[in-house]
Amino acid sequence: MTLLASPVVNRLLLGDNLDLMRAEPDESVQMAYLDPPFNTGRDQTRRTLATTVATSGNGDRTGFGGRRYTTRLLEESSYRDAFDDYLGFLEPRLREVRRLLHPTGTLYFHIDWREAHYCKLLLDELFGRECFLNELIWAYDYGAKPRRRWPPKHDTILVYVKQAGDYFFDAEAVDREPYMAPGLVTPEKAARGKRPTDVMWHTIVSPTGREKTGYPTQKPEGLLRRFVQASSRPGDMCMDPFAGSGTLGAVAASLGRRYLLMDSSPQAVGVATERLRKDGDPGLL
Repeated sequence: MTLLASPVVNRLLLGDNLDLMRAEPDESVQMAYLDPPFNTGRDQTRRTLATTVATSGNGDRTGFGGRRYTTRLLEESSYRDAFDDYLGFLEPRLREVRRLLHPTGTLYFHIDWREAHYCKLLLDELFGRECFLNELIWAYDYGAKPRRRWPPKHDTILVYVKQAGDYFFDAEAVDREPYMAPGLVTPEKAARGKRPTDVMWHTIVSPTGREKTGYPTQKPEGLLRRFVQASSRPGDMCMDPFAGSGTLGAVAASLGRRYLLMDSSPQAVGVATERLRKDGDPGLL
């Protein structure tokens, strides 16, 4: 069963995604993918997690001796860098994403490994820890490799569902991948391939490949294809409020889903529009 069975209408909007999302109806999105910008270009004060013993016995965490604890995000911490309250920037937008998600919907939150732990605390607060589905690791092997530490070659995708007991997930719809050791399984299994796990090896966008748009933070279609296949059905609405080069839209259109893309950069919207038109998207307004 699809959401809002209607003619295909795909939208690519220019503007502040907070204002744009506030104009959208409740529970109208089946799958949301967010790859927010890390550097806002201003000073930032981190918010961190504080834990207190719950007086009512109904806290949201269980600790030593079975004690229940209540958590909250503090307004300030001693950590400062060149970014302007990153969690403060994300919080109202993530609230809107949750409002827009259908009860069976799923959020894929793609974040830099340096920020993932801060963002997970915020998402736990907004969605509830019981709605945390997966931590996905996108592993790749490209670029410089420092010699004074382990080279960081992965991104984190935090997956949350709107309702813990009633979300949509179709594991069989996801493209299979080759076994790393095909000799250890039967020929039938080797030919069929295996379902991807929560550690996903996938190359970055090839500098000379068909997908390349020149947009600096472009993500590979093959990675997002897995998310769209698993957490939406043909005809469902998929949303990306930080659309960048339009990868989610390209993937959604190729799989028969509808999409809603937003970006505050005229450059990004221009790149995405050209890309989607070139792919022959018939539903783009």
